[in-house]
Amino acid sequence: MAAVSSASDTGDPRGRHPPERRLLLLGGPRSGKTSTANTILGDEVFDGGTETTHSNVGHTEIYGRRVTVVDTPPWAIPADPDDDAEADNNDNAGAESDSPPRPPPSLDSEGPCMGAILCPPGPHAILLVVSVTQPFTETERRAAEEQLGALGGGTWRYSMVLFTGIDKLPKGVFIEEHIANTGEALQWLVERCGSRYHAFDNTRKETEENTQVPELMEKVEEMITDNQGWYFEVNELILLEEEQARRALEEERMRMEEHARQREQMIGGPPRELRLLLLGWKGVGKSSVGNCILGRRYFESGQETELCLRRQALVSGRRVTIVDTPGWDWFSVRRTPKRIRQESQRGAALLRPGPHTLLLVLPVVSSLTARKRRTLVAHIETLFGDSACLHTMVLFSCGDWLGRTPIEEHILRGGRELQRLLEYCGNYYHVLDSKTPGKDRSVSVLLDKIEEMIRENGDKAFLPIQTEWLSEESSYSSDNTEPEDDCRGCQLQ
Repeated sequence: MAAVSSASDTGDPRGRHPPERRLLLLGGPRSGKTSTANTILGDEVFDGGTETTHSNVGHTEIYGRRVTVVDTPPWAIPADPDDDAEADNNDNAGAESDSPPRPPPSLDSEGPCMGAILCPPGPHAILLVVSVTQPFTETERRAAEEQLGALGGGTWRYSMVLFTGIDKLPKGVFIEEHIANTGEALQWLVERCGSRYHAFDNTRKETEENTQVPELMEKVEEMITDNQGWYFEVNELILLEEEQARRALEEERMRMEEHARQREQMIGGPPRELRLLLLGWKGVGKSSVGNCILGRRYFESGQETELCLRRQALVSGRRVTIVDTPGWDWFSVRRTPKRIRQESQRGAALLRPGPHTLLLVLPVVSSLTARKRRTLVAHIETLFGDSACLHTMVLFSCGDWLGRTPIEEHILRGGRELQRLLEYCGNYYHVLDSKTPGKDRSVSVLLDKIEEMIRENGDKAFLPIQTEWLSEESSYSSDNTEPEDDCRGCQLQ
């Protein structure tokens, strides 16, 4: 650990930036960390409805001072040796344990170091969030000790216990009485933090008489004064170990995913090749979506697509072939030129023996009227037949526009017409942020959904091409297509 005097704490010498205070929030599951962070920030900056999986940063200004708040994933509760011994005895006796087994640590789990480096050069205060509604036992005490120990030595002098849920205490019971009555584990934690503690009622953040945040900042200032204006900085060796551990976990996860994928292929699971046809109105972002899925700029986005273009890449262990097509008219099938309709069909013909999925691209920023929905359905059925709906998935583009809004909530807001379109497609849909190609995790989830659709279709794994789609195929420019790959490797043929 290195404690460094922050010269910037008094603000920029030329007065351009306000002085800053950096707060790092640590706590166990259901401790109320995220709600506490939002209370300090004075706004719903973080999503309190789901468990935090990665560290997040928020900023605000309190009494002319810039405040940075870092919310972190809940710390892992270590296994109790006594519980393990008891479980072994139960196993030997052939009896089942009453308590559910603890899940193994997640490969995605972050340590506290990641949160610390998100408020550089280091936090002024480490707030250990403890809910008064949750029991604080010796196991929780060891979890807190291990969490701070992971940051290195000297952390306790920068730490403070922040109690949440005090509105749940019995009437007339103050936080001091709760500390005294809870047990030695909680008393040890408070004493280890130099008897520094504060209490929050996160239900009061909208009231005018709410003074709990200013009072917290006063206690933080007192602690900074006691520490002579220094802040906590994580040792570089610990950061290096943290990065090495994360890389090892990532390699192990990739190895496990590859093993599972190979096993599925051995038992005749998903295909080794996925053939996708991009469809939709003009200007909906089909080319950008294709680039996002393939992870590179294969298609020219920002200009109108005139002819079908076929590109292929290895994505998440699959051979993915995509054909981008010209856009349709949104008003009616008749207003879509015959040449464009034929291009859509010949685009499918480029995916011999047929596309696994028709990806109907729909921007999340667009509204869907009854006419637009009927026009989309009419295009699909006119060009590809009545059974095409079995192979169609709605792919929402411009996913960054949603922000923190879940796609399911957007669908509910979209009205009955959007919901009817999804029902027509068997409720298969996905959302992509096409502005940031290479988001492997989101693309991998999309490919998983496509393979799920293929399995649901059984013996009709893909949409077979029709004879009429092959007409005039020779009119394609050689610059606009690539040689046909041998599709015999696809297990679903």
